Amino acid sequence: MQQRPLGRTGHNVSAIGLGTWQLGADWGAVSEADAEAVLAASIDHGVTLFDTADVYGDGRSETIIGRFLAARSGHGVTVATKMGRRLAQEPENYTPENFRAWTDRSRRNLGVDTLDLVQLHCPPTAVITADETYDALDALVADGTIAAYGVSVETCAQALAAIARPHVTNVQIIVNPFRLKPLDEVLPAAAAAGVAIFARVPLASGMLSGKYTAQTTFAANDHRTYNRHGEAFDRGETFSGVDFEVGLAAVAELTEALPEGVPLPAATLAWIAGLEGVTSVIPGARNVSQAQKNADAAALLDEGVDLSGFDAAVRRVYDERLRAAIHPQW
Repeated sequence: MQQRPLGRTGHNVSAIGLGTWQLGADWGAVSEADAEAVLAASIDHGVTLFDTADVYGDGRSETIIGRFLAARSGHGVTVATKMGRRLAQEPENYTPENFRAWTDRSRRNLGVDTLDLVQLHCPPTAVITADETYDALDALVADGTIAAYGVSVETCAQALAAIARPHVTNVQIIVNPFRLKPLDEVLPAAAAAGVAIFARVPLASGMLSGKYTAQTTFAANDHRTYNRHGEAFDRGETFSGVDFEVGLAAVAELTEALPEGVPLPAATLAWIAGLEGVTSVIPGARNVSQAQKNADAAALLDEGVDLSGFDAAVRRVYDERLRAAIHPQW
């Protein structure tokens, strides 16, 4: 699998990584054995980036990853975690003291002295634009608590503000066929600044798997049930903010534009990973089959599969069905 520079760190990460929200909570139950099998399958297929957060299962995701990697010396995996959602997302809670408490907890969960990469977890804009935020993060780098830091964001404006900071390693932002606004300014700005981009929610909460129908239902504790309209957190985190019925219609059109023999999820992941400025795409997986299919999408890049027709369809469908509702919001 392609390995790409992680910002200015001197390290590389895989073009397809693994998001591990599913291994914590909010997607229905995943046993610890199944979670470890997902991690193993991902590594075996060349994945060298695990993305997690301290609130995924209240630390369950971090803890499972930590135990798993401790048993695999020389694993070569970069673990990117996130902090900032253990308290209300209000600017006054983003203090040096809380940063230290949150990172100390993540170090315990992951079983490491120094965290590879810590990202602020979609904080308020006021936090992203404050000098004090980066002073506190720089102090954690200086004393060895963290090796590098980045910011996960909701909006393109937030991404551009973070990219402008000299020590930001990466920005994590939603990029997929339902969310094209980052292509306008964010990806070019990140490439020019040497900032890595992690494309999150790449399959639009599974909508771009092509498996859902109007009759599909989800568990009560699955955010695709309880957050469709932003009841619990930003609506854009669920189906990328796209109405479920509209998303189904868009998926049907995109499916018609697929190269022969290429499934929609693989085409989508390869298309995102092929965008200039994207460092790694971080789909989630709840089982080994999903993990294998996610990682195998990288082979489309290596084999030079022609996705130009799919690219044209993505842009047309976005303009016709999604732009008016999505572009102004994020």
